[in-house]
Amino acid sequence: MTTATSIALWPTAAVVLTAAAIDIRTHTIPNRLVVPFFLAGLAVSGIMRGWAGIGQSFLGTLTAAMALGLFCYMGGMGLGDLKLFAAIGAWIGPSQVFMALLLTGMAGAVFALCWAIIGGFLGKTLLGVGSLATGFITKGFKPHETLVLTNPLARRMPYAPAIAVGTLLSFLGMR
Repeated sequence: MTTATSIALWPTAAVVLTAAAIDIRTHTIPNRLVVPFFLAGLAVSGIMRGWAGIGQSFLGTLTAAMALGLFCYMGGMGLGDLKLFAAIGAWIGPSQVFMALLLTGMAGAVFALCWAIIGGFLGKTLLGVGSLATGFITKGFKPHETLVLTNPLARRMPYAPAIAVGTLLSFLGMR
């Protein structure tokens, strides 16, 4: 693990675990947690690697925001999740962001499956996934009529726990 990666591990772990706990309890991720974390990521990167470090922080932020921005636009993810992951990008940079995104997606899929099984709505969830997939084919990148966070009847799974697991596991791959 590089020096920069090991320095990023502990603040990132503290913030993602805190965000996960808050998201589970309140279904929100507060800006007062994410904004200072983002600014500290920029500052630490600048102190450690100068302008190149700040550039890598911004690139990590941009990569994360672009990747999750589509899910926000489609109505399947909240802005708090996007801002949390963008702030993580400021700490870990673009190369680790890709790994964290992949691992977060896998963790999110496992969490959603378990959540649906425990909640007794696995069949509806699988039908929803099928509807989303066919919607992409027939309608392109347009939000689904009912499977969006703005629908008061939609089930909302806190996603910060998946972000926490995926991000923390990404540190194992950065040795």
